[in-house]
Amino acid sequence: MLYYLFEYLEKQFQLPGASLFGFITFRAAVAMILSLLISTIYGKRIIRFLQKQQVGETIRDLGLKGQVEKAGTPTMGGIIIILATLIPVLLLAKLENIYIILLIVTTLWMGAIGFLDDYIKKFKNDKEGLKGKFKVLGQVGLGIIVGATLFFNNDVTIKEKLPIQQQNELRIANPGVQGAKLFKPEEKSTKTTIPFLKDNEFDYSDLITWIHPGLEKYAWVVFILVTIFIITAVSNGANLTDGIDGLAAGTSAIIVLTLGIFAWVSSNIVFSDYLDIMYIPRAEEITIYIAAFVGALIGFLWYNTFPAQVFMGDTGSLTIGGIIAVIAIAIRKEWLIPVLCGIFLAENLSVVLQVSYFKYTRKKFGVGRRIFKMSPLHHHYQKSGYHESKIVTRFWIVGILLAIITMVTLKIR
Repeated sequence: MLYYLFEYLEKQFQLPGASLFGFITFRAAVAMILSLLISTIYGKRIIRFLQKQQVGETIRDLGLKGQVEKAGTPTMGGIIIILATLIPVLLLAKLENIYIILLIVTTLWMGAIGFLDDYIKKFKNDKEGLKGKFKVLGQVGLGIIVGATLFFNNDVTIKEKLPIQQQNELRIANPGVQGAKLFKPEEKSTKTTIPFLKDNEFDYSDLITWIHPGLEKYAWVVFILVTIFIITAVSNGANLTDGIDGLAAGTSAIIVLTLGIFAWVSSNIVFSDYLDIMYIPRAEEITIYIAAFVGALIGFLWYNTFPAQVFMGDTGSLTIGGIIAVIAIAIRKEWLIPVLCGIFLAENLSVVLQVSYFKYTRKKFGVGRRIFKMSPLHHHYQKSGYHESKIVTRFWIVGILLAIITMVTLKIR
């Protein structure tokens, strides 16, 4: 809203300084500062409100050091993250931008699912919360909305570089030519980016056109199914990672900040030309959302680091995972998720392997055996005697390493 106000003041009155709101970097910086202030200043008030409502965490004694002491700590703290993200976005972003609309819908949609789960746990005295099938149904519903919008909306396009031969001809004819002139016109496409490969573009339609070229018109089905899978996997991964103080919020901040770099360079035709990557028009507004989101996550960490004064609950963790997935898909970097979100992947795999191996050995030997002392993975290290602060810090370090490897894929192919 402030963006439109200052745009009007600039056009009508040439107000000094109003033109700053036309710059992505300025709006992103303001969004991050504002979200940090909201999450830190008003976060305390939200925590007090949750305490008054007796929205305390119920802890099962699993034999983990320091776990019982966390009983009664307010949960549903994801509300802090959601509000601290949405308020700056509504003030500073172009609200007609399709990517911003999708991210706002994602935040509210996944936030509602997580809130309902937390509400049932705390106020309906049902430890199971929202049934798993309803969570998955909600994730699938969002996947359909996001996938269909990205596929069919005319504002979701890409620009690819001209073939090398045409680029060379243009440079010979016009020695100073660069940037936009080296790119083809905007087009609808189901192409995405494959890391570490020289010809690093992959078209989802290829998954069915090898059967028959006429099947290309059904590429939307493939794309939506892929979108559903990614959103479900990443949101569940973030949910499993939220198990000890500061782990999910800190890891997610690293992931989202990295995606912000990708969103910025992918939406800038100069950097897209220099880095030889896919140019995505209108994706620059995602940077505003990411800046606000990172600020909200860091501000939430103020109260969530050990010993935590508040837990994010499913309200926060499901929302975080959904947002990360949608951003990655929107900027066509979803194949980087296994690397960038390696912590989420490891947490997910640890649970799948533990449960699968236990069922297999119980069926074969009559007694279930375990691979890990406990799953998800962070609980395995707690059982091994590591303090949770050390586990969180080391997971953050691994997350930073994975983020660096992810950014290196811009040039290493």
